[in-house]
Order: sequence, then structure tokens, then C-alpha cells
Amino acid sequence: MDPAGCARLRSWLDASVAHVLDPERVAALARVLPDAEEHVAAGRWGSLTGFDPTPGRRRRLVQFDRTGNLVASFQWRADGALARAKCRTARGTWLGVEPGVASHPAWGRSDRVWRLDPAERWASRELVTVFQSVDYGAPDFIPPLAEPARLPPGAGTAILNLLATLMKDHGVARVRYRGPYPTEQLFTALLECFRYDAAIVDPLERFMDGGRLDWLPAPFESHHEAPGVAVRLRQEIDSVTLENATFYRTGWQGIVRREPRVVRADGGRVVCSLVALGRSLADCLVLDGAGKILERPIPAADGAPGAPLAPVWHAALAELIARESAPALAADIGAVMRARTLAWGAVPGDLLRVDGETITLSHRLRDVAGSWIREAPPGPDRAARAIQFALEVARLLAPTIRLAAQARLASQPEDIQRRALDAAPDPPPLSDSVARLLARLITGSP
Repeated sequence: MDPAGCARLRSWLDASVAHVLDPERVAALARVLPDAEEHVAAGRWGSLTGFDPTPGRRRRLVQFDRTGNLVASFQWRADGALARAKCRTARGTWLGVEPGVASHPAWGRSDRVWRLDPAERWASRELVTVFQSVDYGAPDFIPPLAEPARLPPGAGTAILNLLATLMKDHGVARVRYRGPYPTEQLFTALLECFRYDAAIVDPLERFMDGGRLDWLPAPFESHHEAPGVAVRLRQEIDSVTLENATFYRTGWQGIVRREPRVVRADGGRVVCSLVALGRSLADCLVLDGAGKILERPIPAADGAPGAPLAPVWHAALAELIARESAPALAADIGAVMRARTLAWGAVPGDLLRVDGETITLSHRLRDVAGSWIREAPPGPDRAARAIQFALEVARLLAPTIRLAAQARLASQPEDIQRRALDAAPDPPPLSDSVARLLARLITGSP
């Protein structure tokens, strides 16, 4: 650590003293800077972390991004256990973790997750959920979380990253998920903060088979570059949050993420684009390789009126989403889809907007897809394009629907949950609802 970095951290500590969880230890850290380099760690992309200067204590107290924004804070008890921690999501929401103050019928002792008032050191606004308690001095497993649908956007990843940083601090090399429902969605979230054992050739299958997959802590750095813009980096830019949308690179340790919001390389630049049907529909943000903003296009105004999706979409989409989800969720996916209202409409800067039970899909996607399908000659080529469009809509909706389905199943009595897990069959053949939707798309009626 160079003296300039220590001096920066000292100035950031002074500016943030009203918001850190342990002002006394933070003040002690500030007093020994800039001379005590051993109490400071610099991230590859400019983050700075300050540690407790008390002899014999290697406990992180604060973490800042490269522009001095506080992104995490910790308070430790005299016996070395964690008293409280808080972290900031990519969308700017502050979450608090309060260890060992709750219980859950499935796993016992639990830690509470709070939504916090960002203007205060610790002022809870809302109890969000709980997860199984861990030993933060040496966390050795990934805990299950109750009611994941209650989490604000980006909160699950923020909490997982907080755990991954503490694991790395304390030299915890390998962990496993210890809980029910090791879903594909959880697997994808873990990829953002951990790396799976590279010796495993079928990591997703192993994970979904009872969580039997080793994970290596690999936390990201989070940098809030401008209002509404947060960039997460490890070896490169992993993801970018722009207002209410998150863009991801497609390759994650050999796993291809099928995402409609994509971080893609363009020469020496990195572009956040809305992608569908193999083409970019709009470029939303341009960055350099380190995540600095080069250009931020303004979304075009769009006053197009809304129009409901034809009823056949609901059943067909439920089947398509279920076939790419944990089998135990199939019935709940169908129930969730039946309760949703689907419409085509204006979605500036994104392809989808969720407002409670109403989901609006971009009419731009519908219009581009309709033209693209009609360009193909009647027959197998046009049918293949119709299938691709239906799948892309299903995959666009899938994260929202799966999360709601998982919450619905988790709210059921334990015997019902167990029957769903034990009786989960192989996917049945597609019903005629999918065939009817494809026939509609082939004839040019999205």
C-alpha cells in the first residue's frame, strides 16, 4: 500500500465517520494512518479496506470504492464475534445484517437482514428476511436464505459478496451451500461472488443435486461511478447496474449466461446493450475497461400504447420456464404465471418492467421479432425463428417468475414442499399451448 492510498483512506474515514458502525475503532484506525500500511488493503480496481488496528485483530471495519463511497461497514464484539454489518447494493440500498437474533424452523439460529435508512449509522426501516447463522470469524458454508422474493434487487448478491470477502479475509478456501432448493438461479448468483471447483465438469448438475459443489470465495469490487451507475469488477467488468437494470457479461468460468442485458467488449470499450434474437436493440452505456463512464446515451422517448399479450402466452411461457428450472418448481411456476398480467408496451432503457403483478415487455422486442420471423420463408426456418422468439421471452421473464415460484413453494407446509421435491419428475412433453403459440407467431401475430 502506497502512502497516497493510506492518506486517501484517512480522508474518507473522516468524511464517513457519521455512517460507520464502529466509530471508536475507525477513529483509532484514522489516528495510525498514513503510517500503518498493514491495516489497509487495496483492491485491484481501487477499492480500499480498513482493518481494526488493535494488535492481534485482523477484522475489517470499512470498505470504500475508488471514489470514496462507503460500501460496507462492520462492528465486532470484544470476543471477536460480529455484532453488526451493513453493505450497499448496486442500486444504492443499504442492508444490515444482525447475527444470531432470530430463529427459523428449517435450520434454527438465524441472522436478520434489515433494510436501513441510508442517512443514519444504523436505523432499520424494514425487516426483510433471515438466513442461517454463520461464524463470521471463519464462515465455512454458504447459508440458506428464507423468503428470497422479499429481498430488494441486488440484495442477495450483496450479502453473498459480504460473506465471500470475510471468507477470503480468514483464509477459508472452500465452502458449500448448505440448504434447500439449490436452484439454477442461486447457482448463477453464486458465480458473481465465488468460483466453482474447476475440476468439476458438470458444476450446475452437481450443485442442483443437493448442493454437492465446492465454491472458492472470489468477491467482487463494487464502484458507484455516478448516480444510478454501479460497476462490479474482478479480473474484468462482470456486471453493470444502470438505474433499474443490470447488465452481465455472457461468459462466467465456462458457463454461458443467456442474458438480455449484456456487457460486451467493443474494441477498447465496454458497452452495455439490450440484446435479443442475436442482435443489439439498444446501447445504454459505454465504459472503458476499468469501468469509467465514457458515454451515457439518453433512452429515446416512447409513447407507444400498451397491448395485452394473447392468453396463450401464459400457459406456454409457464411450460417453457419450467423446463429450464428445478423440476420441483413446475407447479408453482404455473400458478405464478396465471396470476400475472402480461402486456406489450414502452419500456425505455430496458426490455421488461415489473410493476407488482403486471409485467410489461418492450414492444420494440415484439416488433423486431415479428419482422425477423416474417423475413424467413414459410417452413422450418420460420418455425425455428418463432421458437427462438418464444424462448427469449421465456428467458426474459424467468428470473422474476422463478423467484416468485420459489417463494410460493417455500411458504407451503413442510410436507407439501417435501412432496414437490420427492415427486419432481422429468419434464413432460410440451402441451398444445406451446404449439398454439408457435402457430400464432409463425403467422405473424406476436
